[in-house]
Amino acid sequence: MTLTFELDPAISPEFRDQVLTLWADVSNAGGSVGFVPPVTVDDIRPELVKHLIALAEGRTRLLVGRDQGGAIAATAFLTHNTHRLMRHWVWLYTVMVHPRHQGLGYGRDLMTAAADAARGLDGVEAIRLTCRGGLGLERFYGSCGYKEVGRIPDAIRVAPGDDRDDVVMLLPLG
Repeated sequence: MTLTFELDPAISPEFRDQVLTLWADVSNAGGSVGFVPPVTVDDIRPELVKHLIALAEGRTRLLVGRDQGGAIAATAFLTHNTHRLMRHWVWLYTVMVHPRHQGLGYGRDLMTAAADAARGLDGVEAIRLTCRGGLGLERFYGSCGYKEVGRIPDAIRVAPGDDRDDVVMLLPLG
């Protein structure tokens, strides 16, 4: 089984609701995607709206992975830099694979599809992302070719007394 990937799919209310559900399910399973459990789709909705506005304005691209039944199983947002000296790389945000698909290689497939999508963007030479330390994400992204290029200790406060490093990773596309 593999996912089918699509860059910049049409956004319908049903599509939006599927992304919200995915984001809530990933967050509530402990995924490092900007929230800590418990969250609801209503908690996440304002953040998704920001992403959708950026999509509509052409500042962000959305990569979606669908399972064989057509349901959204994975997403990643590629965001262009607006600074004229940094337009040669993009940010990768909100990298998610539904918890029911964990362990099937879909995360690696998503990262490969994101790199392929970025290579197709005019003038893009690298992908940069950040991840929350303490979850082993650095090892996963490292296994996908990313290199750790920075770390800010205790920059992410998950809960009182639970601070995590903000890890910066880079994938050159050349």
